[in-house]
Formats: sequence, structure tokens, C-alpha cells
Amino acid sequence: MRNKVTDIHQSGNGYNTHLYGSGTPETHRESKWRTHGAWATFSGKFLFLSEVLQWRAQTTPEHVLYTLLNSRGAIASSLTCLQLHKRAEKIAAVLGERGHLQDGDHVALVYPPGIDLIAAFYGCLYAGCVPITVRPPHPQNIATTLPTVKMIVEVSRSVCVMTTQVICKLLRSKEALAAVDIRTWPPVIDTDDLPKKKPPLLHKPSNPDTLAYLDFSVSTTGMLAGVKMSHTATSAFCRSIKLQCELYPSREVAICLDPYCGLGFVLWCLCSVYSGHQSILIPPSELEVNPALWLSAVSQYKVRDTFCSYSVMELCTKGLGLQTDSLKSRGVDLSRVRTCVVVAEERPRIALTQSFSKLFKDLGLHPRAVSTSFGCRVNLAICLQGTSGPDPTTVYVDMRALRHDRVRLVERGSPHSLPLMESGKILPGVRIIIANPETKGPMGESHLGEIWAHSGHNASGYFTVYGDEVLQSDHFSSRLSFGDTQTVWARTGYLGFLRRTELTDASGERHDALYVVGALEEAMELRGMRYHPIDIETSVIRTHKSITECAVFTWTNLLVVVVELDGSEHEALDLVPLVTNVVLEEHYLIVGVVVVVDIGVIPINSRGEKQRMHLRDGFLADQLDPIYVAYNM
Repeated sequence: MRNKVTDIHQSGNGYNTHLYGSGTPETHRESKWRTHGAWATFSGKFLFLSEVLQWRAQTTPEHVLYTLLNSRGAIASSLTCLQLHKRAEKIAAVLGERGHLQDGDHVALVYPPGIDLIAAFYGCLYAGCVPITVRPPHPQNIATTLPTVKMIVEVSRSVCVMTTQVICKLLRSKEALAAVDIRTWPPVIDTDDLPKKKPPLLHKPSNPDTLAYLDFSVSTTGMLAGVKMSHTATSAFCRSIKLQCELYPSREVAICLDPYCGLGFVLWCLCSVYSGHQSILIPPSELEVNPALWLSAVSQYKVRDTFCSYSVMELCTKGLGLQTDSLKSRGVDLSRVRTCVVVAEERPRIALTQSFSKLFKDLGLHPRAVSTSFGCRVNLAICLQGTSGPDPTTVYVDMRALRHDRVRLVERGSPHSLPLMESGKILPGVRIIIANPETKGPMGESHLGEIWAHSGHNASGYFTVYGDEVLQSDHFSSRLSFGDTQTVWARTGYLGFLRRTELTDASGERHDALYVVGALEEAMELRGMRYHPIDIETSVIRTHKSITECAVFTWTNLLVVVVELDGSEHEALDLVPLVTNVVLEEHYLIVGVVVVVDIGVIPINSRGEKQRMHLRDGFLADQLDPIYVAYNM
């Protein structure tokens, strides 16, 4: 059975710390799964995902693992266990023959979201290579998107690039040549026409702690970082998600996420092979053509569990706001959805999740179905709402106390109250502690501190950080300065707190809720207090209907507020007093600079998260091309 929550009470130094999550390998739900013969067979037998795929190809060759939908909702392609295995074998043969790759070589996979990407990933594992998934350059925006692709290929030390014929041509086009020097690319292999040959022998890693893949992404602070995922961590990650979401071969899960990094990549490429369920893949880019695609697919396939990003949720809320009656008449029914999880690396956006739930309530969506997850660079998924866990809880905290890193619960509607929703349930095998980021001492329930995680699926370190590596040196191997000083923790870089709840999950365990408040690097120190950008931005967006987006940061102790204007330019001047007044009234801060810009200037990553540090860099380099700037020096 899973460990009970451990309490450490020590009155002498005034702290009261809890270690949350499971510490032992076996859980109540897992013991239930062990009666399932197939699960028992491979969970104890196989250490590597490549072995699991080979086993599935032998035992359930015709079982469909992946179904990719196009913008019309039709099946564009699908893969059975045997088809995936055979394609992976051929790709492994190509890597050996054409690429002359050695065991452990790094390979960049530059594919559009689809099953080619999945096959290429397993082909690399079969060949003993280390895959790195990279978002391809945008055909209409090569000048700005291709340099990022090139940078990831270079800093990941990839010895070759695998892609499709279409992207091959794109990389050799005149526009590409103008953006980057094509002579510095490693060899580019297209996998559209695969030979009939099989590799002489499929690679089996000698040690489960060796590198399985590298996960590259740009964080919300604009830092490009690649983290190392070992075979051990990859299998532990898939197992943890399988247990939390109760995944097994008869299930179907709809995934509307970009597949290039983090939990999005794991759900898109890895989980189906490990758990055997069918993944219905919906590339988020297809929603730009057909905003109803995701919800129609969830209805059509009678999906009970689905995953999306905030940008997908926002697109549906804005694009389908007036179409719910039309969708209902077309038979779109969301009443079967048990969990709709938003994959994110930030504080849950309550306003957006609530408006989404409210809008699609008429289509049968249960308001409790929508929840969020939380993952970051050091651990790609710390929290994820499972199927049988209690509903996500919301608490109200005093915003003034939060500025002093104190957590004081208040009643809903109280002055200065801030609603915070828990970030899903802590995954099996994950232990969480809240620590003081400066002293590294454990903190009690009434304090805001840095979230530290101990887990079998923590990443094993940074492969590279494009930026200040000194700051990241202890992210993966920190110890508490007192209390439990033996456990090695990974520092998430996010501030939050834990609350003991009276709720229990299906296995009878106490449910403890993690609340994420914000990134430590983005928090602003002003007037001796800690402010979180999202709180100021929320206040500003509420002031005027023409403000579509807002981002804030500091510049030489001045608060800079950037707002996107959806309206005529003469309105820009009217926004300045509204912005400065609301920030003064609600946050007691004087705004130093108000920058009014066009829609789309504030950079947002593929998960829909604002990149405030990128924006700050653009502001300092005078690259924003503003409509209006007001200085209050």
C-alpha cells in the first residue's frame, strides 16, 4: 500500500512541514491493476519503452494506438502496434545505413504534429540514438522561426536531422538560405520513402539510467533549455500517468496539444505505447481552420478524458462563443467527459476555465470536468487531475499577505481576496515540499515558498541552458538546510503552498492540494514586497474592453505595463489614466511606463503562456513599435 502522508512537527524552530505524495512503488490502484495479466507481464519485465512497443507488436499487433485527425475531423492517418513497430524498424535501418550513426548519437526530429514524429522517435530508440523533437519552421515566417530550429539543432549537438520531404525542401529554400547558413546544417534525412530493410539488430540500452531523449523548450522567462530524460525516468513518468488517469488498452484519450516538449510530448508520443490506450491526436494548428474540431472529436469518439492547452481553450471560447446552439443541433455532446485537463507551466487561469465550463455547459460539459496540470523543466508533470481523485479545490487568499510571502485564507468576496485553484492532484511517486528559496529551509502551511519535488520521473539535469547556467546549477540536486537533509530534491523555480484537505481519493488516501502562485524569476520586488505579474495584468485587462492583453515587468525599479489595444489609435491616450489608476488603487504601485501596442505584440509560446522576459528585451532594444508610450518618471 502507498505510504501515508508523513507529518514533521517541530515547535522549537516554528516550522510545520508535510511531505506529500507516495513514497513506495506500489499503490492501491496499482495493486488493482496487477490483476490485469498484460499489465503484470510488462510492468515487471520491461525497463525500456522500445521493449514495450516490441511486446505490443507481438501480443496485440492490430490494436490501434494512434489516430490523427485533419481539420475536417476525418482520420488523416493511424498506427497499429505492428505498423508503428515496423516503421520504427525501417527508420532505425535508415539511421544506420544513410546516417552511419553510432550508439548515443543525437538526432533532431523536425516534423509537423503527426504520426511521422512518433515513428521517428521510436526509430531512434531502436537504433540506440537520442531523439530531440523540434517544432518545424513556419512556411510563412521562416525568417523568425528557422533560427530557433537551427539553434536547438546546434545546442543539442544533433549529428543529423530527420524530417519529411516537404520540410527538406523548405530548409533548402531561398528564404531559408537568407535566414541561416545552410552549409552549417548536419546531414538532413527525409523519411517519406523508407526502404524495405530491417535493421540487423534492435538496440537495447545497457543501463536504464542512460539518456532516452532530450526535452527542449523555451520557458516563460524566455530561457531555452534542454533537460535530460533517462530511460528510468521515462518509464516512471508513463507509469505514474497510467495510474493517475487509469489508462488501459480499451480507453480512448483525445489530445489537442503541441507534441514538442513537456507533458504535451509525453502524452502525444509515449503514453499510448506504455499503457496501450488509443490516442486521438488533434494538432492545435488545425483549430485555426476549424475551431470546433477538438470538441466535435471529443463528442464523436465518446471520449471521457482529454488534454488541451490554454491557447486551445481560449480559441474555443472566443471562436465558438456564438455557435453553441449550432454545435448542439449538429449533435455535439460533451456529457461523457470526465476530465478535461489543461497542460500548463503556470498558475491556473480560473477566469478562463470557468468561462469555458460555463459556455459549453449547454453541450453537457460538467463544470467539475475542467482542471489543470502543473509541470516545469525539472519535472515535466508534478500534478495532473486523475479520473478518480477528488474535484479540484479553490481557496481564497489575502493578496496583501501574499506580497509578504504569507498565506492567509479568507472568505470568498472578502476585500483583497484572490482565488487560487489547485493544479491537479499530485502524481503517484511524487513528493512535494515547500522550501525557502534563499535559506533552503522547509516552510509551513502559512508561508509561500518554492515548490521542490522528489520523484522517479524528475529529469536528471540540464543538457544545456541557453543563458545563465550558474543560476541552474542546483536545480536538480538540492537538499534542505535542516529537517530531512538526506533527500535530494529538484527545485521547480515556482512559488506555491500546500494545504491539508479533508478530502480522500478513491484509494482512501488523504488528498493534499498544491497551489501554484507564480514563477520565482518573474516575481517583481517592489517597495520591499513580492508582486506576481498575473495579478497586476488581471486588474489592467478589466479596466477597458479595448485592452485584449497585458504584460508587466520591471525596468530599473520602474513598473512597465504593456497593453494591446483592439480599437482606434485615439483610444490609446484614454487608456493611460485608467491603467495607472487601477494599479495604484488595487496594488498600491505607481506605474513608471505605459506602452500601448497593437494586437499580437506580446509574445506567447505554444502553450499560450506569456513570455514577459522576451517582451522586456524587446522594450529595452526599442523593438516594440508602440502606438503610444507614456512615461511617469
